[in-house]
Amino acid sequence: MEPTCVQFLENKTMLITGASGFLAKVFVERVLRLQPNVKRLYLLVRASDKKSAAQRLQSEVFEKDLFKVLRKNIGDENLNALISEKVVPVPGDISLNNMGVSDSDLLQDMVQEIDIVLHSAATTKFDDRYDVALGINTFGSLNVLKFAKKCVKAQLLLHVSTAYVCGERSGLILEKPFAMGETLNGKTKVDIHAEMQLVQENSKQLKEQGSSSEEINEAMKDLGLKRAKLYGWPNTYVFTKALGEMLMGHYRENMPIVTIRPAIITSTISDPFPGWIEGLRTIDSVIILYGKGMLKCFLADRKTVCDMIPVDMVANAMIAIAAEHFGDSGSHTVYHVGSSHRNPVMYKEIYVYIVRYFKESPLLGRNGMHIVPNVTVLSTMACFRLFTSLRFKLPLQLLRVLSMIFPSHFGNKYEYHNRKFNTAMRLVKLYEPYLLYKGIFDDRNLETLRVKNEAEEMDKMFGFNPNSIDWEDYFMNTHIHGLIKHVLKK
Repeated sequence: MEPTCVQFLENKTMLITGASGFLAKVFVERVLRLQPNVKRLYLLVRASDKKSAAQRLQSEVFEKDLFKVLRKNIGDENLNALISEKVVPVPGDISLNNMGVSDSDLLQDMVQEIDIVLHSAATTKFDDRYDVALGINTFGSLNVLKFAKKCVKAQLLLHVSTAYVCGERSGLILEKPFAMGETLNGKTKVDIHAEMQLVQENSKQLKEQGSSSEEINEAMKDLGLKRAKLYGWPNTYVFTKALGEMLMGHYRENMPIVTIRPAIITSTISDPFPGWIEGLRTIDSVIILYGKGMLKCFLADRKTVCDMIPVDMVANAMIAIAAEHFGDSGSHTVYHVGSSHRNPVMYKEIYVYIVRYFKESPLLGRNGMHIVPNVTVLSTMACFRLFTSLRFKLPLQLLRVLSMIFPSHFGNKYEYHNRKFNTAMRLVKLYEPYLLYKGIFDDRNLETLRVKNEAEEMDKMFGFNPNSIDWEDYFMNTHIHGLIKHVLKK
């Protein structure tokens, strides 16, 4: 007998925004492999037309190693037939009305058929331009909600956010929706529509001043960080994601909304196979740079918990959550999906695993010799002092003097070193809130659902229990190996 979640997916039609993203494609693979009798998957990606959208989905989703198990199980021909029958490429842009879908026939089909909307499109740059982040993460979310409310059969909107919308709060962070206009520092309420107006006014003013595209780009990045910090958030990404949550909650009416707030999403732990990952997630840059011998210092608090969760566990949780809340009219529920509350792993443990891994399995340098990495884990102030001392070492001071005397010869070199310092300090400031984060994400809603699933013998197929993760085994035998194979391609 099939588990309830598999049965639930049968004959369902879903719209998935941001379909080429890391989590979304894992979700799509999981659905197609577990329930080939799903009715239809409308996959929205940024593209100029349907042909371009189809090509993008083929190259960025279905041709990935992620699908090799499904491909092996049913064969190339059958997989292509399954995709052709079940998947509808949708060219669009969520920052526009109707999500930028201009094909009226396609739009009508979607409105008539869609049962569930999974909104996972986002810009995840910590310091993206404020106009871009507001357009996608905030008002893009509102556009998706407006479209979902037009869908005749839609009975659930799953919204993928991030656990870090809580900002730099410490202690136990509860699974609680934001109130409209809520701020993290107790200041006057944030007026979301006024923020967009501010962006438009700034953009207009910069253009009237004759600012270059680079100057506008930097000004918009700085504006985003400034506005985020004004209301208590550490960066533009989490600020605009929080604002998107507020708009969805405020304007939902009878549309049931579930906000999924994952922590740091990492490689698969088991499905469709262990270790698949795409791109570098927060901690992964450190791992790779260490393995290459390029990382000499690392900013972190050794005793800080790093909240990580494998991507397949997040996808499993999303399917189980969808089955639980489908048709739950007018509800608004938040789920943290992470590990810090039930199975925490600290940076000092991760450090030990990384060192051990590359000691036992060192990477090869260009000269064919094994790389012997060495790294110091520094506190925030130690890192700041290091960068500051490097900035004012004699060679740079000498460059400064020479640049004044012979600007045509030495000016650019001084500016280059100054830019390197400023870039380094910008990165320290952006990542500091996460590497020194003191919050623990409560996951009682997900735990209640997990216990229910376990009672119904669904936990093996839809596992999302963080207690089942052996962190030493995961790092040593799955995650780091997956990074090297799928990201470094070695």
